Amino acid sequence: MARAVATLAGGCFWCIETVFNRLRGVESAVSGYMGGHTPNPTYRDICNGDTGHAEVVQIAYDPDVIEFRDLLDVFFTIHDPTQRNRQGNDVGTQYRSAIFWHTPGQKAEAEAVIAELNASNRFGAPLVTEVTEASVFHPAEDYHQRYFEQNPQQPYCQFVVAPKVAKAEGKFGGRLK
Repeated sequence: MARAVATLAGGCFWCIETVFNRLRGVESAVSGYMGGHTPNPTYRDICNGDTGHAEVVQIAYDPDVIEFRDLLDVFFTIHDPTQRNRQGNDVGTQYRSAIFWHTPGQKAEAEAVIAELNASNRFGAPLVTEVTEASVFHPAEDYHQRYFEQNPQQPYCQFVVAPKVAKAEGKFGGRLK
């Protein structure tokens, strides 16, 4: 398998990670933190919003099976990229919408997709998604990994994560494992 890496932030990492781990061509989607100034952050550290880190998902994928642009299509489907530093009731810089690029090609692709979405007015408001060079990825604590699969009855999972999974299944069912 050829391997590439993408890192995306779109609110709570439980939502993003769950959907990406179900896509064909995705080897893994790992919840973590990126983009801040605090070394070795923990969930408790980033909850106050002053570490600069975002909750992210780092995706290892096979570009021969799923392209970066396809990942961006899923990303923009499962979160609201017009909300600055929030997704629903999750508020703070740690919940910002961001694409952390690993290659100049990813940067160019992300900027092109954002420009296309803004031109189409698909969201009815300008996108606030940041396009930033990837920095050190800090994996989240073990209990955050595959959280939805381990806690499907948890209220947040039922009311926030499950609808995003259902939306992705409805739109991308043919791409799921």
